[in-house]
Amino acid sequence: MTKKLKKRLIRILIAAGLFIVLFILDKTGVFDASHYPAPWIGLVLEIALSVTVYLIAGYDVLFKAVRNIFHGQVFDEQFLMMVATFAAYGIQEFVEAPAVMVFYQIGEWFQDYAVGKSRGSITELMKIAPEYANVEREGVLEEVDPEDVAVGGIFVVKPGERVPLDGVVTEGESSIDTSSLTGESVPRTVREGDEILSGTINQRGVLRVRATRAYEDSTVSKILELVENASSRKAPVEQFITKFAKIYTPVVTIAAVLLAVIPPLFFGQPWAEWLRRACIFLVISCPCALVISVPLGFFGGIGAASRIGVLVKGSTFLETLSKARAVAFDKTGTLTKGEFKVTSVRSLGEGASEEHILECAAYAEKYSTHPVAEAIRLAYARETDRFEVDAEEIAGHGISAMLDDKTAVLAGNAKLLRARDIEPVEIESPGTVVYIAENGRLIGAVLIEDSVKEGTKEGLAAIRNAGVEKTVMLTGDRTHAAVLIAKEVGIDEVRAELLPQDKVTAVEALITEAGPKGTVAYVGDGINDAPVLMRADVGIAMGAIGSDAAIEAADIVLMDDDLRKIGRTVSIARKTLRIVYENIIFALAVKLLVLILGALGIAPIWLAIFADVGVACLCVLNSMRCLRA
Repeated sequence: MTKKLKKRLIRILIAAGLFIVLFILDKTGVFDASHYPAPWIGLVLEIALSVTVYLIAGYDVLFKAVRNIFHGQVFDEQFLMMVATFAAYGIQEFVEAPAVMVFYQIGEWFQDYAVGKSRGSITELMKIAPEYANVEREGVLEEVDPEDVAVGGIFVVKPGERVPLDGVVTEGESSIDTSSLTGESVPRTVREGDEILSGTINQRGVLRVRATRAYEDSTVSKILELVENASSRKAPVEQFITKFAKIYTPVVTIAAVLLAVIPPLFFGQPWAEWLRRACIFLVISCPCALVISVPLGFFGGIGAASRIGVLVKGSTFLETLSKARAVAFDKTGTLTKGEFKVTSVRSLGEGASEEHILECAAYAEKYSTHPVAEAIRLAYARETDRFEVDAEEIAGHGISAMLDDKTAVLAGNAKLLRARDIEPVEIESPGTVVYIAENGRLIGAVLIEDSVKEGTKEGLAAIRNAGVEKTVMLTGDRTHAAVLIAKEVGIDEVRAELLPQDKVTAVEALITEAGPKGTVAYVGDGINDAPVLMRADVGIAMGAIGSDAAIEAADIVLMDDDLRKIGRTVSIARKTLRIVYENIIFALAVKLLVLILGALGIAPIWLAIFADVGVACLCVLNSMRCLRA
C-alpha cells in the first residue's frame, strides 16, 4: 500500500469514527432541544459535528468539484457528490450528508486500492529495467548507464544481476532466469556464442557479453514501451463507457433538478420531500461503478497476459482477440523452428555434379539473410569469394544472380523457373525445394528441411479448446510440404505458394468469412509478415526470434514464441470481456431500479449509498478476477 493510500485510510477512519459518534448521539436524542437551556444549542452542536465529519471525509471532493467547474468540467462524480450532500443539508439531514461522503470515500479508497494492486502486479512484473551495466576500464569494473554502452561494447554480468543489454556471450557459462520476459520459471543455460536478452537475471557464473543492440532497441526497452503505451489504446467498450458517462451525468443532474422543482411548483407537493428525493436520486446516479470497473477489468486482463509472457499493446486488442473465429499462421519460424538444414542435393541435368549445384546455390544466396540461404551457405562450408556476384532477390520466388558477368544462376521455387520459361521437375519432399538453374537450364535442386517447433501441436489444440473455430496456414512454401506440416500439427486449412501480397488477400478473405461479429488473428515472425500482421484484426508476433518490423506491426507479442500461450491469451480475453459485461449489466440494472425507487420516494438514503458505493465496490472486486484469469 502506498503512503498516499495509507494517509487517506487514516483520514477515512477518523471521519468514520466521528460519524459513528454523530450517529449514536443523534439516535439517543442527545441533540434534542429539551436537553438544553436554549433550543438552538443542540442544533448547533449537531451541525458542528456533522460539518466536521463532512469536511474531514470530503474536503478533497469539494476541492476537485470546484476546480473542475472552473476548468469547464462541470458534470462529473465530484460535482454529483457535492450537490447531493448540499441538498441533504438543505433538507436538514445532518446525519445523512456526512454519511454519504464517508461511504463514498470508503468506496473510492477500495477502488484506488484495487487499481493499485492491479497496476502493481504489472509494475512488479515489469521491474526488469536494469539500473546499470558493468564495463571494464583499465582492469576495474565501473557501473555505467546502460544507455552509454555502445553496440559492440563488452560488459560484465555478475551472479544475481540483471542483464542490461541484448548481446552475445563472449566468455563464461551460467543459468539465466528468463521468467520476467517469458513467464517460465525454468532457467536457461547460456555459454560462449549464445544470445542473451536484457531484463533476464544471471543466476550463477560471471558472464562477459558483447552488446548487439543499443539500449533503446533492446528487448527490455521495447517491453517497457509496450506496457506504458498499452493503456492509451482503449477498447470499444471502454470508449463507449467514457462517452456514456459524459452524456449520462448531465442528463441525471437535469432530471434531479426537474424532480425537485416540478412536483412542488405544479402539483403543490411539499418542497422538503421532493428535495430529499432529488438528493437521493443524485447519490444513486453517480456512474463511478462503470467508469472505474470497466477500465480496471481490461487492465487486469492485460496484467494476466503479461504474467504468462504475452504483451498486449492495448485493451482494444484484448477485446478484438476475444471475438476471434479464425487464427492464421505463417509456417517458417512460427509453426516450425526456422532452423533449416540441407538434407540432400539432387542432380537434374546432365553433367551437373552435386558439388557444382551446391556451389551455384551458395553463390546465388551469398547476400540473402533468409534462413534457407543461411542453410545453403552452411552446407557449402567454403568462402564465396571466387566470383563477383550481382544478385536480385525476387519476393516469394527466389534469387536471380550473375556470377562474374558470365554465368546466370537462378535459385528459388517452381514459380521462379516458370517465369523464366524453365519447366521444373516435381520433387516429393516434406521440406523446401530450392531449384537451381544455370544459364537458362535446370541443373538440380537443393532439398532443405525444417522441424516443427516444440509445443506447436499442443498450442493449436489449446486454441481450439479456447473456442476458435478454424486454424489456417498461410505460407509461401510448396503445397505438398505445407500439407505434410499441417497434418503433423493439426492445422484445419492450408493455403500455400503465397507471395506476401497473397497472404494479405487470404487474410482479407478470412475476415469476410468471419463476418461482422467475428475477428481473425494472424501469427507471424518475419519482415514479410508485417503487412499481414497489420491487416489482420489482431496481429500476434514472435518476440524472441521475430523481426523488429513484425513486433512493431503486431498488436500482441509472445515473448518466448510459445504458441501454447495463444490459447491461454484467448481465454484471458474472453474471461475479461465476460467480467466487463457482467459489471455493465449489473451496475446499470441496480442503478435503474434504485433510481425509479428514489424518484417514487421508496428508496432510503442507505440504499442510495449502496447503489453508488456498494455497486462500485462489487464491480471493482469482480474486475479483480481478471488478474487471476
